[in-house]
Amino acid sequence: MLRFLSAALLAAILFTVTFAVNLQAPLYDAYAAQNEAGATAVTIAFAAYAGGLMPTLLLLGGLSDRTGRRIPLALALVLGAVATAVLVQFPNWASLVAARILLGIGTGLATTAGTACMAEILGVTRTRNAALIVTSATSLGFGGGALATGLSLGLQGPTFLPYSYLVLLAAAPVLAAAALALPKADSPKPVTPLRLPVFPSGTWVFGAAMALAWSTTGMTIAVVPLQLAANGLGGWTGLVIFLAIFAGFLCQPVARRMSNGRALALGFVLIPLGFLVLLAGVWLTSLVLVLAGTCITSAASYGFTYLASLAEVSLRAPDDRARATAGLFVYAYCGFSLPVIASGALADTFGLLAAMALFAAAQISATGVIVLFWRKSLHSARSGTEQGLGII
Repeated sequence: MLRFLSAALLAAILFTVTFAVNLQAPLYDAYAAQNEAGATAVTIAFAAYAGGLMPTLLLLGGLSDRTGRRIPLALALVLGAVATAVLVQFPNWASLVAARILLGIGTGLATTAGTACMAEILGVTRTRNAALIVTSATSLGFGGGALATGLSLGLQGPTFLPYSYLVLLAAAPVLAAAALALPKADSPKPVTPLRLPVFPSGTWVFGAAMALAWSTTGMTIAVVPLQLAANGLGGWTGLVIFLAIFAGFLCQPVARRMSNGRALALGFVLIPLGFLVLLAGVWLTSLVLVLAGTCITSAASYGFTYLASLAEVSLRAPDDRARATAGLFVYAYCGFSLPVIASGALADTFGLLAAMALFAAAQISATGVIVLFWRKSLHSARSGTEQGLGII
């Protein structure tokens, strides 16, 4: 029972940390309007999240190995509350950039420590179950924050203090205190606080797939809402962002019953397919197609690809899970931020729809190249195994 309660508390902590990340997404255009900023500025603010997260992953991915898992988790919750309070006090584009940096740092601390902690609480024989709980909690959090703010704005009307912000500000301090009461399932090591991520052998394709998948999610969260607003569908932004992640959560039980390789292969098919459907919906001003495309890309990003990748790196680095998770998210957040910034710049020059079309073309090309190299590496590994066994 204690193990179950501890896992549930940790899941709630991870949900709340990631809930804060996209909490402000439906208000991006309102914050930008305070400074008369364009699409490039919006995407820069969105990607500032990676500006806080990437250094955390690169330099502090193994911090919890030294301090224990509880302190980074509590600190992540505090940073989420501070970021939200900054936006309440100063609702403008500059504050959005600062808040996103703080949220990135918090996510980097929580995802690395939380993934390792969940595996330690449940036991080494349940690594895949631990990965499922972590991906489920974070997927619901990433999507739930945007939906909560969207619903709050629908009830309250235009405001910079939606009810969702108040819920986060009330819950985060309580959970931060609770995080310090989690059982001490790990054994802190006398290692340097600055620890680089590790990239387990044979996991490059999972990292590349995460970059590709999360670049699509980044476009859905940062750029698609701008086009929806231009088409008079801005009120659906919260739901679109929620579906961009929640549909993937619903697919995770299916992905869990598949091998990591098969789940990854299905993700490669669904990623470009979903974005093409979404692009068609934006072009035709069809909300049904936009929602359908969003659900398909979500199934790939936060369903099959996310779970398969996190489970694979955990299995291949049983003694260094925190740093291996950091390595995976380095891939993921490069994809999550850089293409979005480029698309924002293209949108200001050529228009949002043209920028989305160019992204789709690049995405399809990148998918083809990655799959080709993956197949070659699998063929080489198979040939080497057969030679070693004396079959050929």
